[in-house]
Amino acid sequence: MDTLLEKFAKLGCDNAPGQESRQKAAALELRGEKLSGTPVDFSHGDVDAHPPIPGTLADFVAGVEKIGGHQAYTEYRGGKSTREDLARKISAFTGAAIDPEENIILTPGTQGALFLAIGANMVPGDKVAIVEPDYFANRKLVEFFGGELCPIQMDYYGAQDQGRAGLDLTGLEQAFQSGVKLFLFSNPNNPTGVIYSREEIVKIASLAKEYGATLIVDELYSRQVFDGRAYTHLCAQPERPDNLVTIIGPSKTESLSGYRLGVAFGSAAIIERMEKLQAIVSLRAPGYCQAVFASWFAEPQGWMEQRVAGHQAIRDSLLSKFLACPGVTARTTEAGSYLFPKLPPLAVSGEDFVKILRAHADVTVTPGTEFGPQFTDSFRINFSQDRKAAEAAVDRIITMIERYRV
Repeated sequence: MDTLLEKFAKLGCDNAPGQESRQKAAALELRGEKLSGTPVDFSHGDVDAHPPIPGTLADFVAGVEKIGGHQAYTEYRGGKSTREDLARKISAFTGAAIDPEENIILTPGTQGALFLAIGANMVPGDKVAIVEPDYFANRKLVEFFGGELCPIQMDYYGAQDQGRAGLDLTGLEQAFQSGVKLFLFSNPNNPTGVIYSREEIVKIASLAKEYGATLIVDELYSRQVFDGRAYTHLCAQPERPDNLVTIIGPSKTESLSGYRLGVAFGSAAIIERMEKLQAIVSLRAPGYCQAVFASWFAEPQGWMEQRVAGHQAIRDSLLSKFLACPGVTARTTEAGSYLFPKLPPLAVSGEDFVKILRAHADVTVTPGTEFGPQFTDSFRINFSQDRKAAEAAVDRIITMIERYRV
């Protein structure tokens, strides 16, 4: 069978691609047979493989059946009784004191909370610090609002034996000294799944307070922590900045993403600004869906422990496969549902390898460059999947690594 380049050659030079195109075609040329198997999209979790909290559908139906505006048209920051219930439960979880009238807002997903928090805390031209690597929307939102990005590096490999995430705290202080007034980061980190140590969290909080900076902390995966590790909530620290917002929600660990529910809590002035912005953008978190919050932090006994244990087992299986492949490196996921493996030298770019996986192995992963331009040889997978399908998909990834290995 002719290769792609041989087919172009038979057409004649007038129809052949240029040198750059020929190199591109060669890079994407399939080596060996296409791999078959159940398609797996590692760019997000599989809620069919991990059903939501029992009773959430009944809660939603109850919300629909409430009369008219009682549920459909709640206050902009969310229904009063729901805010009271969540303030009590989240206060118990984090150790932070949350006033349901002043310190909490319900949003259309945690993505909505992130948009509101950033939009309420910056104007065009502001310097904003983000972490590399970290959730790709952070960068995109700062750019959308016209901010100047100040990336802070995280040496997550170098710090793995020290029990730290590896954030460059000296670099963070220098950023504050240069005029940065807003710092946002995820804990657990997305995409690496590492947890910030208590010492790192305490230092971040004290630096922000010292320099009068605002912190936005994304704690979306803070309930899914593995190996009995300790988790430190910044919002509960005695020394913390005056301006602080913490974001959390039931979409990931609890498989409730379709209801589009998120929560932000923190400084009253910021929550008020977020409410004003939400009233313009989306009015409120979906009214009927707010009723689903009743099941959150009220799961049947043992449900959360089983959910975490199930994901830890998948993590262990997939991580062992990657680490057994020569040249592949990965730090053990400490919380959340992500692995961020680093590839060995390949005959194709990381960007092209991601395309090859999708086209020739029915596996979708997120390229590392989504989390920082320097991560060209890494990719992210969300391992909240059917275990057997995920294991088979990783086997196909490894097969493709071997085919394209230099």
